[in-house]
Amino acid sequence: EVQLQASGGGLVQAGGSLRLSCAASGLSFDDTAIGWFRQAPGKEREAVSIINNFDGVTYYADSVKGRFTISSDNAKNTVYLQMNSLKPEDTGVYVCAANRLLLLRLSLGGYESVDWGQGTLVTVSS
Repeated sequence: EVQLQASGGGLVQAGGSLRLSCAASGLSFDDTAIGWFRQAPGKEREAVSIINNFDGVTYYADSVKGRFTISSDNAKNTVYLQMNSLKPEDTGVYVCAANRLLLLRLSLGGYESVDWGQGTLVTVSS
């Protein structure tokens, strides 16, 4: 059974930092892609960042480029999202997801067979 456990959210002031973790199990970690998505009330779900564990290719939404960094620790089966210079608009529930073709699904707009984990709430105050 695929399990994706997100953690690390919290309340932080604008300009601060948080580090999110996504611990994965029940899958071939080295052969998958892990992504972070976020959603706030009244907003569409947004792909924030994705990393292909098999080749290291990464994706970042334009809104977070230069501020967020995604990384993968194969020994711990965990993907991290380091979030710096946080803004109030970064507020939302952050969910991690896994699928080898996650980048392709992002491009094509379909998320069939994607495994979704729990969410962790990030709140950035102004």
